[in-house]
Amino acid sequence: MTRPNLIFIVADDLGYADLGCYGGRDAEFGPVSPVLDQLAANGIKFTQGYSNSPVCSPTRFALMTARYQYRLRGAAEEPISSKSRGSDTLGLPPEHPSLPSLLKASGYRTALMGKWHLGYAPNFGPQLSGYDEFFGPMAGGVDYFTHCDSSGVHDLWIGNELTEERGYLTDLITERAVDYVQRMATQDAPFFMSLHYTAPHWPWETRDDEALAQEIKANIFHLHGGNIHTYRRMIHHMDEGIGKLVKTLKDLGQLDNTLIVFTSDNGGERFSDNWPLVGGKMDLTEGGIRVPWIAHWPATIAPGSVSEQHCMTMDWSATLLDAAGVGADPDYPLDGVSLLPVLQEPSHQFERRMHWRMNHRGQRAMRDGDWKYLRVDGNDYLFNVVNDARERANLGFHQPERLQAMCAQWEAWQQTMPAIPEDATISLGYGIKHMPQR
Repeated sequence: MTRPNLIFIVADDLGYADLGCYGGRDAEFGPVSPVLDQLAANGIKFTQGYSNSPVCSPTRFALMTARYQYRLRGAAEEPISSKSRGSDTLGLPPEHPSLPSLLKASGYRTALMGKWHLGYAPNFGPQLSGYDEFFGPMAGGVDYFTHCDSSGVHDLWIGNELTEERGYLTDLITERAVDYVQRMATQDAPFFMSLHYTAPHWPWETRDDEALAQEIKANIFHLHGGNIHTYRRMIHHMDEGIGKLVKTLKDLGQLDNTLIVFTSDNGGERFSDNWPLVGGKMDLTEGGIRVPWIAHWPATIAPGSVSEQHCMTMDWSATLLDAAGVGADPDYPLDGVSLLPVLQEPSHQFERRMHWRMNHRGQRAMRDGDWKYLRVDGNDYLFNVVNDARERANLGFHQPERLQAMCAQWEAWQQTMPAIPEDATISLGYGIKHMPQR
């Protein structure tokens, strides 16, 4: 079989249960995510999958490198903010091997359509890290219509040049993605496309809300607006775009041998549905890091498959490399573990211990089998997250030996990672004065 095309779709701040195939409820207009639901039905859905971080840019470092993000200075920012514009340290180092650079070196055509959020030009950028083409914003969040970031700076790029485009950003990203697939279908080489939507990240704007752009331009965190109805419609716009992409692949005869992977960069935000999980973005409770993982590849994956295999973002980057027959740079061994055997045989499972840490609230976590060790604000907890996904029944007082052992295992892992730099920043867009805590 020829090497597959690879499409890695990342939603922004999508909750674990926002999609219908993960238990999400219909909106007033009907199903929120019919296309993604169908991809899951025709492919494989992972129910125990995680992001590498509960906040955007750190997860993207892991996605790009297939390694724990803690190894790189820029990923210590929670997250990278517009204040780092001009920095020569807070970004993905161009010399570091990346998922696109490794694939490109092996003959793949590469493109990023959508959000970058891994440092600002001129020191960092998609085309410095392995992408042939780029269309999208560099920052963490932009208005869907003005395409300006939280500091009011215009932030929409084609390659290394700013561009003025009229339209709703979700649709613009979709149009570029479809165009790329159409152009690549005439080439002999396979392609890899990162499709990183900004949806359903704030500001809370649907296609019909262009008038809002002027109202909120001074603060696109949009703290006084939004609701679940707008939020679900934003997800639906993204889902429609993915549908156009899938149809294009099918019409071009490319769908069967294209591996499409879909996820979110972290858990949900203020209007997300994370049921039955507690917490969300910025939290190491399950709601902040357990995310949807869907893979569709008709040539390899049996339809209707479901897996309880534990995995995290960097494992999927390792999987794409494995599917393409591409090895790691020997100087940068992967922390990610390939899931290709699971895609080929969904009943296959292997042990996968996973670790997290956050500067915010001194959080740490480790998932090992059914068990999770968690620290928040200096308090240690132990949960059986298979029986108690909401993390309400703390078993640490009843099984202190297990808690102590897992804490020691986390500490041993921590010794293999660089320490959190003293000048690392935490950027919170809102707090308890803006809305009650979860």
